[in-house]
Amino acid sequence: MQQKKNQMSVGLMIQRCHRWRQKRKQYMDAARQTPDEIERERLFQMAEHYGRIVAEEQGKIDSTRDPRDKTPNMPMDNDTSDDDDDDNVYPDFLAGLK
Repeated sequence: MQQKKNQMSVGLMIQRCHRWRQKRKQYMDAARQTPDEIERERLFQMAEHYGRIVAEEQGKIDSTRDPRDKTPNMPMDNDTSDDDDDDNVYPDFLAGLK
């Protein structure tokens, strides 16, 4: 009975985490499209806030899960915000090698 209750609890935490990731992505996308610098900064701060919430909740999920069930966690969203900046650097770098 306790095992089933823990599974339900972890399931709810995962759902909340997924919703918060979606909110973070929405704020990041909105910030990228906003021309106003002040509004952009506010949106980025909100996205950062949700990122911290997600990290904390993911820590709870990982500590609650049975060690035998642990598998590598894949991000639920395809947010490549960190990679976007790098993509702009490589084409110039590669063009200079020719």
